[in-house]
Amino acid sequence: MTQIKTAHINSTCLQSYQSVLYSRPLHPELFSSLDHRSITFGPYQFECWLMEGRHMCRFEISGACACEVVSESMRGMPDTGVVESLLCAGEREFEYRFPRSQLNYMTSVQTEQLSNNLYLSTYEELDDFAREDDSMVHRWEDEIGPCMSILSYQRFVKEVHVQSYHFIAREGLVLRTQSLFEHV
Repeated sequence: MTQIKTAHINSTCLQSYQSVLYSRPLHPELFSSLDHRSITFGPYQFECWLMEGRHMCRFEISGACACEVVSESMRGMPDTGVVESLLCAGEREFEYRFPRSQLNYMTSVQTEQLSNNLYLSTYEELDDFAREDDSMVHRWEDEIGPCMSILSYQRFVKEVHVQSYHFIAREGLVLRTQSLFEHV
């Protein structure tokens, strides 16, 4: 059974995690990508990248682009093309219809800071889900215990559904996102 060490941490990434929507593609070279997947289906292309504690998804159709970045640090990220930037603390929802295009984007973001026992049971439950679902996964340890980032998506004729989970042991943090990229 995995365990969590106890420690007092002054800094908190909960206050700095953001979900940012861009109206343009970002170059993957901006990130230290650990996994990448790409699909082309009918008129759209979808790509996603998984990094330690963060992810990026890009959906393109008919010249329109939606690019979602979820990260604890936006240092080095471009300012051009930002549609919206949301702090992830708590629960947030956002929807955006790209002008003069058939592209619609919706996201829901939720963060929780859990006790050690709840963190570990949630971690193990979603680790099992990731294995069964063939999700993109990266596992690592911080100074307190096990961490994990999961990125899962489902492709449909007119849309892609994306779920992410980022576990940060030093804060007992679980960050969940659910996003929808669709052409209407």
